[in-house]
Amino acid sequence: MNKTIIQTAGAPAAIGTYSQAVRVDHTVYLSGQIGLDPASMQLVDGIEAQIHQVFKNLAAVARAADGALADVVKLNVFLTDLGHFPKVNEIMAHYFSEPYPARAAVGVAALPRGALVEADAVMVTA
Repeated sequence: MNKTIIQTAGAPAAIGTYSQAVRVDHTVYLSGQIGLDPASMQLVDGIEAQIHQVFKNLAAVARAADGALADVVKLNVFLTDLGHFPKVNEIMAHYFSEPYPARAAVGVAALPRGALVEADAVMVTA
């Protein structure tokens, strides 16, 4: 197994015992991202801003792994309020195009730092 740790200053630094992403051969496992601004390490305000920031953070990690959001094959989205799911769909269309990755959306009681949304992904590169 060929395992490589992916790290970039373009996404928030890990706030726990995990890596931003791990590549195993052509598959990259991107850790969950919340709406933290990577420069300030502060949560951005509001659900729309947090959703955008989550996708920007995932895109930065994907780029650091020599990929892009277009290479994502599986996306997991966690929401503290499933009423925000239509907003996730609307904003996701700005970052992904057809064919869309497989996806799960899960309602959760709470997320780190009081975040409203978190997403992780699996990406496959050439």
